[in-house]
Amino acid sequence: MKFCCDVSALVEGLNVVTRALAVRPAKEIMEYVLLDASDRDEGLVLTCSDGNFTIQTSIDANITEEGKAALKGRLLSEVVRKLPLGEVTMNVGSNSIAQISCLSSKTRLLGKDAAEYPEMESGYTPDCVITVEESSLKSMINHVVFSIASDESRPILTGALLEVNETEAKMVALDGFRLAMHKIRMKVKPRANVESIRVTIPGRALREIRGILSDEDKECELHLTGGQLRVITGRTVISTVLLGGQFVDYMRIIPQQFKTEVLVNRNNLLQAIERTSLMAREGKNNLIHMRFSDGLVVITSNAEIGEAHEEFEINLIGDPVEIAFNSKYIGDVVHNVEDEKLRMCMSGSIYPCVVKPENGDDYTYLILPVRV
Repeated sequence: MKFCCDVSALVEGLNVVTRALAVRPAKEIMEYVLLDASDRDEGLVLTCSDGNFTIQTSIDANITEEGKAALKGRLLSEVVRKLPLGEVTMNVGSNSIAQISCLSSKTRLLGKDAAEYPEMESGYTPDCVITVEESSLKSMINHVVFSIASDESRPILTGALLEVNETEAKMVALDGFRLAMHKIRMKVKPRANVESIRVTIPGRALREIRGILSDEDKECELHLTGGQLRVITGRTVISTVLLGGQFVDYMRIIPQQFKTEVLVNRNNLLQAIERTSLMAREGKNNLIHMRFSDGLVVITSNAEIGEAHEEFEINLIGDPVEIAFNSKYIGDVVHNVEDEKLRMCMSGSIYPCVVKPENGDDYTYLILPVRV
């Protein structure tokens, strides 16, 4: 195999695909990136995989000798990143040794037989194709990914539920302490016998997908088939095995009636939480206390070395309430709200707090309080 291409293009391509490399891969070959120069029209195709999660992208390249090679992924990425700007030439012989040259720089890198590398399946027929703007999908992931569980004792909660019908998509994540739900409107092209979709996407895949998607309004496609999700954006294909099992019946967790509803300025609340969190982190349990009364909220935290006090005006409907939260959990929620005002709904100090928009239902967050 022999090709030459722009260094910057190769760096960008490797930056994309190496997101799929596992920290502790099950097989040594999963530490490698597959370089496929078999199709001169398609260019150079780069692939990385950990077995369950795969990223593939292609870049423009002048291919003078077709072939494939498998080279150490992170090392190759570092080597290419350090090259001078210009055109890089790579020549890989039958012994899997790559000769990499760019201007006066030359590197020799031992690879593996490309035949060992599992290739991404092609020629499949998706059960369902979902078309969505990249910015909308990225926003939906951003608004829920922080609530995905890291504890693998309940594997299904290490992912987020994606529900899609003909008019909207909903993503839900929960970790036992908080729940996040976000909706977007989108186009769906389902197979005739598929009226709605309900799948659970691994958290790691969502974080990497978010990192690859742009903030632009251009469209990408989600292909669902055979227990897999593929996200296709431009020349990049991201594939992940979906999580098996039944996701939690989250609607049973969200209260529908409340004794107290508070309309609060989001910036005032966020700044107060950030300031009181500084002291809360010095305490034993990272708690902040909130006292909602007619027209005023008082937010406090204390530790052995000091205390913090914040207060500002609110609009309260219903009963006054005192409630305590883990400062990180409530802070994550408020940080992810983008509206000028938000609504906090409560029924007492031991019941969940539900955060909603002032109007509409684009998002719903639930945080469990801490009993004090």
